[in-house]
Amino acid sequence: MAFELPKLPYAYDALEPHIDARTMEIHHTKHHNAYTTNLNNAIDGTDLEGKTIDNILINLDMSNGALRNNGGGYYNHNLFWQILSPKGGGEPTGELEAAIEKAFGSFAEFKAKFAKAAATQFGSGWAWLCVHKGGKLDICATPNQDNPLMPEVGCGGTPILGLDVWEHAYYLNYQNRRPDYIDAFFNVINWEEVARRYANEK
Repeated sequence: MAFELPKLPYAYDALEPHIDARTMEIHHTKHHNAYTTNLNNAIDGTDLEGKTIDNILINLDMSNGALRNNGGGYYNHNLFWQILSPKGGGEPTGELEAAIEKAFGSFAEFKAKFAKAAATQFGSGWAWLCVHKGGKLDICATPNQDNPLMPEVGCGGTPILGLDVWEHAYYLNYQNRRPDYIDAFFNVINWEEVARRYANEK
C-alpha cells in the first residue's frame, strides 16, 4: 500500500494572515507531494512496503539518504498540517499544560525556548516538542528533514509539535524574517491536537 498525500483539514487560506494561502498551496501540493512520491519510490520493491512511516523511521538506516530525506519529509509534514488550525493559538490546558509547566517552568518559558530552537536552527530544519515515555517533554531542533523518531537524532522521543523552518515554509510572506514567522505560528497551533498526541504517547 503506497503512502498518500493527506488532505488538509482546512482550506489553503484558512490560516491567513499568519500563513498565507499561496505558501500553503505550494508547500502542500509541491513540496509535501514530492516527498510522498519519492518516499514511495524509495520503498518500492523492498521489505519496507506495507510498514507504517513511524516504523520505517524508528528503524531507519541513517545512511539511506533517499529514505531518510523523503520519509522524514513525509512524516514531518503530516504532523505539521495536523497541529495547525484556523481556530488555534492561545495556550494548552489540562494535562499538557501541567507537563509543560513541569518541564519548562511556565508556558512563557516553553514558548521562548521553542522559539529559540526554531530561530537558531542553521539553514533548513525543524523545531520539535517531544514526549518520552512517562510524559517528560523535551525541545530540540533537527536539520533538513530529520526528526527525533530517527535513531540518535535530536532529543529522541515522539514529536507532538513541529515547526518547519525551511525557507519554503515562510519566505513568500516573511522573506528573511524567520522570527516573525515563528511568532505567527503560535497563533495557529491546534493545542487540542497536540494534547491528544501527548496523551497517546506519554
